[in-house]
Amino acid sequence: MIRIFSAHTSEIDDVQAAVAGITAQLDAGHRPLKNSVGLVSCYAEFIESGVVAALAGALPFPVAGITTIAAASNGGQGEMLLFLTVLSSDDVEFVLGITDPISGEDEAPLRAAWEKTGARRPDKAALMLSFCPLLFNVSGDFIVDAWSAITGNVPNFGTLAVDHNRDYHEARTILNGEAYRDRYVFVLLYGDVKPRFFIGGIREEKAFREKGVVTASQGNQLQAVNGISVADYLTGLGLTKDEKGNIKGINAYPFILDYNDGTQPVIRVMFAVTPDGSAVCGGKIPVGATLTVGIIDGDEVLATSTAILNKAAEAGAEKGVLIFSCIGRFLSQGYENAREMEKAREALKNVPFHLCYSGGELCPVYGKDDTLTNRSHNDTMVICLL
Repeated sequence: MIRIFSAHTSEIDDVQAAVAGITAQLDAGHRPLKNSVGLVSCYAEFIESGVVAALAGALPFPVAGITTIAAASNGGQGEMLLFLTVLSSDDVEFVLGITDPISGEDEAPLRAAWEKTGARRPDKAALMLSFCPLLFNVSGDFIVDAWSAITGNVPNFGTLAVDHNRDYHEARTILNGEAYRDRYVFVLLYGDVKPRFFIGGIREEKAFREKGVVTASQGNQLQAVNGISVADYLTGLGLTKDEKGNIKGINAYPFILDYNDGTQPVIRVMFAVTPDGSAVCGGKIPVGATLTVGIIDGDEVLATSTAILNKAAEAGAEKGVLIFSCIGRFLSQGYENAREMEKAREALKNVPFHLCYSGGELCPVYGKDDTLTNRSHNDTMVICLL
């Protein structure tokens, strides 16, 4: 069994006050069990000010985490905050690991980190919590597929770092007070852990009726649907072009992608349409997959998060919940960007939870006979019940 409790602070510049505030909240009736780990999500300035390092040094257990644009727990929500959630257990062990710097889509740093952690144990990890660097030359699909092969398909639940800057240049992963631009931090859980996963993206009623089949693609570049260019396919659905010939508002029209292998569909955002009519997407688009074009806005974010949060609560989330939601969902809410966090606090008011926004979500999807396949996601809220 895992106990979960959280603390947070808004003290960015006063290191002593920040640490004292966090430790006081943790001491308020929260008795740590035999094994503990801290999960931190914070505004990037908490690293520069020294709060993260000082906090890690003051805690009696290791800490792993990530920078984010906003986060929430039962105790609060907001942007310029640091949240610490503690997982504590007498019968679950937490093993932390970190890769060497990752410079491209090369399995070697991941495999080397695994050799120092999970490969040394005779038992198999029940869950991997991942804090992944945001690297523009390394895809979430590569990360997920590589870890699945290395670990023997250990369920992988996690997030990619983001921050409050438009180019995300301060996005960092965190391990024990140190912050990294290009290293992958992870926590392996061993013991009596039976995680359950939920994903919320776009409702069917918010998608175009027409379905297309991917007929040409290369990695994350979708080249043709139903034998025509992506640009022609989109304009055929009614999307329009601007005076420069670019498809208008493509970020609001993500693909709902069905791999046709019995697993749950995933969301893939479009970042750009190239001059030849191909779409650059937020993940792999395999040939033969079926897709529909969805529509995402603030109301759709709230509707899907409400549904998935309620579903998780009804499934027995009383032990605790970890939630990662895409930064695209945060931005889609415009000036009311706190609504999704508020909905989480409402739906899980009696359940300890940790929510933070991500640059991409890692979460297993269910297939036939409830088998799990690790996937990366875009524009999605992913939930893990511990």
